[in-house]
Amino acid sequence: MFALADCNNFYPSCERLFRPDLEGRPIIVLSNNDGCVIARSNEAKALGIPMGLPFFKLDPKQRRQMVVYSSNYALYGDLSRRVMQVLTTFAPRIEVYSIDECFLDLSGVADPIGEGQRIARTVRQWTGIPVSVGIAPTKTLAKLANRLAKKGQSPDGPVLDWSRLEDPAATLAGIAVEDVWGIGQRWGKRLRALGIADALAVRAAEPRWLRQQFGVVLERLGWELRGRSCLPLAALQPPRQQILVSRSFGAAVSTLPALRAAVTRFATRAGEKLRAQGRCAPALTVFIQTDPFDPARPFYANALTLPFAIPTQDSAALIRQAIRGIERLFRPGDAYRKAGVLLPDLRAAEPGPSDLFADPIADQAAARRMAALDAINRRFGRDTLRVASEMIGTGWQRRAGRMSPSSTTRWSALPTVRAC
Repeated sequence: MFALADCNNFYPSCERLFRPDLEGRPIIVLSNNDGCVIARSNEAKALGIPMGLPFFKLDPKQRRQMVVYSSNYALYGDLSRRVMQVLTTFAPRIEVYSIDECFLDLSGVADPIGEGQRIARTVRQWTGIPVSVGIAPTKTLAKLANRLAKKGQSPDGPVLDWSRLEDPAATLAGIAVEDVWGIGQRWGKRLRALGIADALAVRAAEPRWLRQQFGVVLERLGWELRGRSCLPLAALQPPRQQILVSRSFGAAVSTLPALRAAVTRFATRAGEKLRAQGRCAPALTVFIQTDPFDPARPFYANALTLPFAIPTQDSAALIRQAIRGIERLFRPGDAYRKAGVLLPDLRAAEPGPSDLFADPIADQAAARRMAALDAINRRFGRDTLRVASEMIGTGWQRRAGRMSPSSTTRWSALPTVRAC
């Protein structure tokens, strides 16, 4: 028996956490550089605000009705961590599926609905984030049960147990094929061309035929819709094979020092992720591009991959390669809108030198420096210590004029309470 706990309108719910006066008001959250709508509260959805709508296209009248936020990923990530910590107390095995979703193993639970209600109540009480819980014998059906619970179609409040549905077949018939977990628009279009337009038709299709036409993934989804579990919990995430840190700039960047500052930042962040995952990088790819939608200038995009003599997780080494690459890619006169750093083909960090000419003393000193850097930034907040070249020029930084305080990750952003 699986349960899927999914936070309701997660980004808007995070924004409401320290602003209870926003309860009942429409909220939208914007993408990087305040470009497009990436999250909406139920009230904003009721006003017909679509996902992906460019903010500048939002009707001025609707804009005045909205509470608009720039995306605050530090806040969202920390609150997600807190929600997942609460969920670990309810099941011996869980799978954190995304920033706002988690599967739980409820095998052997005598009262699944009661347990689901306790989960929703406890998460809301301990973190302030509302969640819905879908319960079913497979992960795919749990996703559908959660979808129905979020739409208010459960007699048990925020919890829906698939086995308690009066007519599961009728429910599946009312779910478009594109809305089945793992299918999406591309496969949905092919399935509709073959006469399969809803979840019930996927369930009725012969599994071997699904495999012949689409592969093993859709065959498993077919079995899952029939109630046979084919997707076990993934308790441990597989090691990442690459790390990408990239941003679109808040304003066009045309100077080499500003580009150096940007890739310094990206390489520093990539190094933090490497060390946190216990991985090291044998090479670094740096890339830049101009605005593809600027008719006044020819589009330019380029990338360069530079290897390391020894796979590394030292931010200083990553920064040196990133700067070396950006200096070779830079063309005077161009206005750049995006850059990034990619670390491909990651491998496990192994102790000791792996090269005949490596300097073990220098390697140990670099490892101690990085350990001290990470410890200070963990204790006192990210960016307490930074590389100086990162601070030259700010035009590359993303626009976030509507960002809320990072109230759970920065001392300076803690709410102040004054007694009368």
